[in-house]
Amino acid sequence: MKAKTGDTVQDPFPTLPAFDPSTSPMVPAVEGLMKSLAGLSLPQDALCKLQADYVQGASTIWNQQLERLGGGAEDKAGTMRDRRFAGKEWLENPAAAFTAQMYLLNARTLMELAESVQADPKTRARIRFAVQQWVDSASPANVLALNPEAIAKAVATQGQSIATGMRQLLEDVQKGHISQTDESAFEVGRNVATSEGSVVFENAFFQLIEYRPTTARVHERPMLFVPPCINKYYILDLQPENSFIRYSVDQGHRTFVVSWRNPDESLAGATWDDYIEQGAIQAIRTVQAIGGVEQINMLGFCVGGTILATALAVLAARGEQPANSLTLLTTLLDFTDTGILDVFIDEASVRLREMTIGENAPTGPALLPGKDLATTFNFLRPNDLVWNYVVGNYLKGEAPPPFDLLYWNGDSTNLPGPMYCWYLRNTYLENKLKVPGAATVCGEKVDLGAIEAPAYIYASREDHIVPWTSAYGSTRLLRGKRRFALGASGHIAGVINPPAKGKRSHWLNDKLPASPEAWLDGATEHPGSWWTDWSAWLAGHGGKLVAAPKVPGNRQFKAIEPAPGRYVKARA
Repeated sequence: MKAKTGDTVQDPFPTLPAFDPSTSPMVPAVEGLMKSLAGLSLPQDALCKLQADYVQGASTIWNQQLERLGGGAEDKAGTMRDRRFAGKEWLENPAAAFTAQMYLLNARTLMELAESVQADPKTRARIRFAVQQWVDSASPANVLALNPEAIAKAVATQGQSIATGMRQLLEDVQKGHISQTDESAFEVGRNVATSEGSVVFENAFFQLIEYRPTTARVHERPMLFVPPCINKYYILDLQPENSFIRYSVDQGHRTFVVSWRNPDESLAGATWDDYIEQGAIQAIRTVQAIGGVEQINMLGFCVGGTILATALAVLAARGEQPANSLTLLTTLLDFTDTGILDVFIDEASVRLREMTIGENAPTGPALLPGKDLATTFNFLRPNDLVWNYVVGNYLKGEAPPPFDLLYWNGDSTNLPGPMYCWYLRNTYLENKLKVPGAATVCGEKVDLGAIEAPAYIYASREDHIVPWTSAYGSTRLLRGKRRFALGASGHIAGVINPPAKGKRSHWLNDKLPASPEAWLDGATEHPGSWWTDWSAWLAGHGGKLVAAPKVPGNRQFKAIEPAPGRYVKARA
């Protein structure tokens, strides 16, 4: 661009100086972090390289901006690949494009700085996590005055988008969490958790749901699902087309599912032993009684898998082997590597929980609020599960669209303090379950190796909550015949992957070498869902086919109410 005044051609930007890196608004933050991290030992050569790279990068961005404004260079801002700044409003606004590019440079420099710290692995992981949280929160996209998309929408709507955003912010403050979906679009039992069944048992800890068979004949050995107690069970029964429960029923399995109670103050003092004895073990005995068999097939998902395996080890110590087969989905039994969650766990943090909500807390045991856990898990992926909705809901005044998975994600559950504290200390902190006899549960020494049942162990390759390499560790702890399967995607999307969708892929290897990396090197990739492989494996453990029952339960355990029952509808 050039401007003419008479016959004189003038540069419209004559006062723009050469770039001075010290003028960048984020440089003080960068320098402050450099100084604070220097106390943790930063290699001088790495620090010098980072400083040099930063100055070079900032100078390049500044010069490109000058050329772009002067019309002498192509639109370099268009090369930004971060989806937060992919809108045309960012690319077409020189100031916004410059702000975004400088932010990305600063963010990259801060993360490289954190990576360069010389410290033990846990300290470095905590530094990386803290820096990532700060970097993500400091994005210019999160600030109304710096977000050209939000400003353009406010202008186009004559301020209505801002008014709507403020109303949605106030509503979320009242609800105590950021809305990730249109929660009014869903209702448990109406359009999620709709598989037909009946509650056939309940106590203070759970309801047991038996699902109505969809086949004329069923396998003689029932199937029991134990989902995590930190979430609602209906992640396994969102919609008919992606319901893992419905899939199990359609394969001819008489399927029972534990629906954990959302604890209130009456359960504030409940312990891990209570969840094992009055939860998993009681569910096992009830299904045995209803099915009229000594052995049943069992499946545990995430923490539900840890609870189920612990219960089976307790029963093994009592001379019982009720599992004909055991399926573990994204489950940790060996807590040597707990991935990103390890940044929250150390002696001080566990002791603090014990002192505030544990069994011997001065004011008595208390509940861990469900929203605390939900917030923690959301901030493991802050851009996707926090700031994305801050920008959309509040800055742009957009209502989040209906999405069943995110509705479930926001339907949090409380946990009894003593139960939670035992779990933190004995698994994440001290990793006792992997050592035979190290943990005592329900009066019995726990030895996972005493479980004789064959096991199907599934992990998700991009799981940030249960690293797949850690889930593979279960193959070393269990002693029955084992099969390991690895699916694509993450903790939830990898599990909930119905075959009809034809999505993703999975890896199989009949051998079980010592290391997970060696297993993957020898594995074969198969397109589509792992469900079909699991179903074929499970069919071999279901026993003969018998006539499907016409009514749920039996004379001892009669239907109490239709599925999904009362417990799952209780909000935290």
